[in-house]
Amino acid sequence: MTDCIFCKIIAGAIPSKMVYQDEHVYAFRDIHPKAKVHVLVVPRKHIATLADATDDDQTLLGYMALSLPKIAQAEGLTTGFRTVLNTGHGGGQEVFHMHYHLLGGGPMPFTV
Repeated sequence: MTDCIFCKIIAGAIPSKMVYQDEHVYAFRDIHPKAKVHVLVVPRKHIATLADATDDDQTLLGYMALSLPKIAQAEGLTTGFRTVLNTGHGGGQEVFHMHYHLLGGGPMPFTV
């Protein structure tokens, strides 16, 4: 997608503070962190929301989920972390390229 900010970040057209990347995912620091560690983990494939994922995306979604503990470990989150996946306007999603928020490193701002 040419107008997607996360696609532009993945492509290197917009700078980011990358913390991890491979052929399937790209992870970078959130510019408005809500915790000491706040990393966004995005698929390289543009999927607007989780609700837009298809059966063809099952492997990618599983891969993303399993990458989260590895990235958390690399970020020093050895005692635990929080993941958040907002879906759609009603779910609080602001950038319409599916992404996980990986948070930790201190007290969490809220509990569920």
